[in-house]
Amino acid sequence: MAWSWPEIKQKLQCPKDEDAQYENTTWCNRDLIPTPPDRRTYGVWSYFGYWTVSGSCISAWSTGSTLLAFGLSPQQAIAVVVVGGILAGLLAVACGWMGENHHIGFTVSSRFSWGMRGSYFPVVLRVFVSCMWFGMQAFWGGQATRVMIGAIIPGFAHMPNYFASGSHLQTKDFIGLLIWMCAFIPGLLIRPEKLQVPFIICFTFFCGSCFGLLIWAVSQAHGPGIMFQKPGSAPNVGWAFMFGITAILGSWGSGTLGQSDWTRYAKRRFAPTLSQLIASPLTIAATATIGIIVTSASRDIMGGEIQWNPIYLLADIQDFYGSSPGVRAAVFFASIGMVFSQFSISVVLNSVSCGMDMAGLWPRYINIRRGGYIMACVGIAVQPWQLLSTAEKFLSVLSGFGVFMAPATGIMLADYHIVRKHELKIGDLYTGDSSSIYWFADGVNWRAFVAFVAGMWPLIPGLVATVNSYSEDEWTGWIRLYNLTFLIGLAMSFIVFWMLSCVFPPPGLGQESSFSGDETLYGVSKLDDTKEPTVQGEERNRQPVVLSEIFILFVQSF
Repeated sequence: MAWSWPEIKQKLQCPKDEDAQYENTTWCNRDLIPTPPDRRTYGVWSYFGYWTVSGSCISAWSTGSTLLAFGLSPQQAIAVVVVGGILAGLLAVACGWMGENHHIGFTVSSRFSWGMRGSYFPVVLRVFVSCMWFGMQAFWGGQATRVMIGAIIPGFAHMPNYFASGSHLQTKDFIGLLIWMCAFIPGLLIRPEKLQVPFIICFTFFCGSCFGLLIWAVSQAHGPGIMFQKPGSAPNVGWAFMFGITAILGSWGSGTLGQSDWTRYAKRRFAPTLSQLIASPLTIAATATIGIIVTSASRDIMGGEIQWNPIYLLADIQDFYGSSPGVRAAVFFASIGMVFSQFSISVVLNSVSCGMDMAGLWPRYINIRRGGYIMACVGIAVQPWQLLSTAEKFLSVLSGFGVFMAPATGIMLADYHIVRKHELKIGDLYTGDSSSIYWFADGVNWRAFVAFVAGMWPLIPGLVATVNSYSEDEWTGWIRLYNLTFLIGLAMSFIVFWMLSCVFPPPGLGQESSFSGDETLYGVSKLDDTKEPTVQGEERNRQPVVLSEIFILFVQSF
């Protein structure tokens, strides 16, 4: 006898822990509840592993291109990276505090600032950005895989293209993407609390790639290269320095905003702090410095245009030396580091956070793992190769999403640290009715939306001017504001939210309770009418297995 529709819906719900004292509801599942002690597996060194893969990546390597474009000299750019890395670490401490203390992630913590229903707004913003960036990171991962295969099979590096020219995708890139995705998808099966060893492996390989390229470049160019010696061209070094700092903060802004997604796994208090304050600036600064030196020296060695992307640089090196066996071996091992780097950064900054955000949108049926698979499908479906090749304006807008992330960060910091003073009624974060102090007006906290608009609107004209390449003479003030996006947006929203909360205090200030208090058992109110009726277990006659049952059993495994 086939299962009935209520039974099918019950079977498709997210898996629960054995002897779980919570239910999958509109607001709760295994990945949204405060992390239980047995899943808090991250110590001090585990967070060093997290920050090494977050700070040592291709994005950090290419940071010099942005800073030098502001007119800074390489030495000034390195100083900016150090200062920006320190500030990013301090911001990560502030944003990760609630995860470390209350063991909840950004998805749940946004509910006390935006309201139970209003929290969908920042969550959807992050889901959109994560899916878009994952598609691009996956494409670069595919290209790193293509370079790796091309080092083994030189003919593959120059494989004829069988796709139409309008597709903006070459056959070898597509094969590399398929292989990279086949390796990445099983990686989503690893739960966030078990990722420490993969972090170490990825960091080790990427470090080998970075230092290998550094040794080659400096030895062959007999120094850091001519570009490294050039003076800065910025008419105002102070403004350029500030632009550089906010560029660093913007690059790691989404990661710091969702820092509680990772600090919730801390074994003890302050376990993440040391890595945030030391590993963050150290890894970002070291990777960016190596990127500047290698890019400068490689231009002197091989000539041609400046190549900031290390993946493309490896392919150029193989061609420059005529695919000799020794060079192919070096390129192979170096490209492995790039492949692992794209894997780790896609997990750290995309899949886990995006999966948790998607879980917040539909907790009964989506958890971190399922959300990661949805993100992977959407990220590839948008055809990132088309975006990277043709949609320059779209990429500019996507890069400018700090306009929205910065105000969201300011709201969260003001509410948690100043307005609520770290006091939360945890059970109410899982109660979707007016009995929750975080219900506000129909589930929406208007203060957050007003503060968000206040922090966002001064930056929009500069974003429009930058995307459309308007004349800087006429738009100088707006463009300068936009170049300070993260600082301005965060400060404006912080101040406005704080002032509104002083004039119109939100309900429940000073109230504090644990997860299972106030007639709420692990996030499920005894009066919660949003639960679907549980299908009563009843003896079923043994029947031949149908396709729907196979599909359900497959989904339940995630």
